[in-house]
Amino acid sequence: MSKATSPRWSQRPEGATWGEFGTDDELGRLNLIDRQKVKQGLAEAVEGLTFCLSLPLDYPGGSLLNTRRKPPVLRPTLREDSVNFNVALDGATDVVSDDLAILHLQYSTQWDALSHVGGQFDTQGDGIARKVYYNGFAAGSDISATEVEPEQPGQSTSCAGRLGIENAAAHGLQGRGVMVDLRAHLGDAPQRVGYEALMAVMKADKVVVERGDILCLHTGFSQLVLEMGREPDAERLHGSCAALDGRDGRLLEWITETGIAAIAADNYAVEAYPAAPGEGCCSVLPLHEHCLFKTGVMLGELWHLTPLADWLRAAGRSRFLLTAPPLRLPGAVGSPVTPVATV
Repeated sequence: MSKATSPRWSQRPEGATWGEFGTDDELGRLNLIDRQKVKQGLAEAVEGLTFCLSLPLDYPGGSLLNTRRKPPVLRPTLREDSVNFNVALDGATDVVSDDLAILHLQYSTQWDALSHVGGQFDTQGDGIARKVYYNGFAAGSDISATEVEPEQPGQSTSCAGRLGIENAAAHGLQGRGVMVDLRAHLGDAPQRVGYEALMAVMKADKVVVERGDILCLHTGFSQLVLEMGREPDAERLHGSCAALDGRDGRLLEWITETGIAAIAADNYAVEAYPAAPGEGCCSVLPLHEHCLFKTGVMLGELWHLTPLADWLRAAGRSRFLLTAPPLRLPGAVGSPVTPVATV
């Protein structure tokens, strides 16, 4: 890999595409979703049918998938000394309600921002490993957290100065989605899907992924989550359905070479977690490292893809219009999302 030059780095990690869209780029592969790619997505919306691809945001329930992420809290705002809900306005006929939510932004159906996962790498060639993110943006100077008391009103709690999720929101994030139905071929048993297995499924279903497409992977995991009704079983959560093998080098090369703009899956983490053992000191999330850190490919997790995947299979199709902007929340490293597919 040849060296890139930038005010922020003189070296970049092996396999990284930093600088591909400019040294200040914060969109990564979303740059490939241009006007032509949007028109390709629009061309797939021939039936006028829409599918909501989000779980209810209080799923999966509990914190068995990730102990640091909690279910949302929804409560009324206050009007003087009482709750601002079902309030009759004095001297008027209006009845009003108002509420607020406290959200762990990556609890349920979500996008990972490019600031979600970085790596430790010697960007200056001086033997010092620095904490950096996609395109060499540095922890501390470019991406940092403001320490404040929780729920303190009027305080900024921005966690990212650069690479925040608002960049994807402003871009629009609408284009052509392409479904790969792993569940139809592999069932609900847990297994790691590498390059060979993925290519076999795509070949069997005649699925073609092109530059700028958003790859969607149906494993059935979110359908199982939904069926558990906010009372998830730990064994089923951690022992069901397929996931990409982030240690498969050929798979990572394929992601780079195809020019996929983003990857969204209906499972937790997109890749098998924890990853298979690697050599030496390596990433525990190798696909996250490759996509978010090295190549600027955003990742979507816990999307509800089963109804759409079933319809596409019955119709002999794999492509659709996908509209999936995250919240335009400056500085966030992830966001809930309510994706909509139109076929």
